[in-house]
Amino acid sequence: MCSEDAAYRPLAEHLRPLSIEDVFGQDHLLSGDGPLGIMIKSGRLSSLILWGPPGTGKTTIARLLAKRGNHRFVSISAVFLGIGDLKTLFVEAREKASDGITTLLFVDEIHRFNRAQQDVLLPIIEDGTILLVGATTENPSFELNGALLSRCQVLLLRRLGENTLEMILSRAEEKMGCRLPLTPRAREALCSMADGDGRYLLNMVEVIINADLSITLDSDDLSKILEKRSPIYDKKQENHYNLVSALHKSLRGSDAALYWFARMLIGGEDPNFIARRLVRFSSEDIGLADPQALQLSLAAWDAYQRLGSPEEELMLVEAVLYLASAPKSNSVYNAFTSVKQLIKRTGS
Repeated sequence: MCSEDAAYRPLAEHLRPLSIEDVFGQDHLLSGDGPLGIMIKSGRLSSLILWGPPGTGKTTIARLLAKRGNHRFVSISAVFLGIGDLKTLFVEAREKASDGITTLLFVDEIHRFNRAQQDVLLPIIEDGTILLVGATTENPSFELNGALLSRCQVLLLRRLGENTLEMILSRAEEKMGCRLPLTPRAREALCSMADGDGRYLLNMVEVIINADLSITLDSDDLSKILEKRSPIYDKKQENHYNLVSALHKSLRGSDAALYWFARMLIGGEDPNFIARRLVRFSSEDIGLADPQALQLSLAAWDAYQRLGSPEEELMLVEAVLYLASAPKSNSVYNAFTSVKQLIKRTGS
């Protein structure tokens, strides 16, 4: 059994690494020849944007960089602070700078800052009053000003792999002084349910510990007490367009199309949106190589609207597999594009 103190302390905070060397899963950044490893070795840290999925260590890395460089660490959330609040922070940072203390300002969800708030950061970064470390789950190229990006190095954090999650799980058990009551397959399932998010994994561990179980859980038991995390998918953000692009390209290459279709559907995408993409693909990428593709795509869409979910899914699956297997030709698209360009050049 776990000790009471260990069981009820927030694990994500309790297990936060105390040094850069203890951070798991980001060796491409923190190793000796990685960008952060090189900065740490040289003792010269530049302003950074840490871009990556939730639970991959963005906040932890920022804290440890401040600790390693003996910088004053100030953490804020872009959701709650306005320009006036930022200016107050800058005054404090200048006062500390006059005493030889550099402030590392960590801005969580920096993509939430509007353009004006981002612009306020520019001079304070440029004159060296602060080192900025921003964290975001969104593509900085889409969400941040070019001027701000030009003053920061963008570093991509990777989703945590199964081996890394197992290391975090073992470390949690060591700290708690107990082993989780899981069969080997249930243990694998637990890591899989975390979907690359270390924080989410530790939250699930707390649920298991707090359940005060007297049995060893198998995979089925585990699923009863834990809600499986849905694949990350936001219909209004960049991940939406990433998956749309993945589906389109896999249809074109006849590879993994059904996987990307299912990712979108399970993530909550409107089947009508997917059906529209399939119709477009049948004309743009298959075209005259197989005119039947357009008819089948329209028929699948019509069947969905007649039957509704979940029966319609098989009709869309049939369309996805047909389009992925069909011969491809973009001659219709290329011909029409060429004609439009010709008309623009020659007029009437």
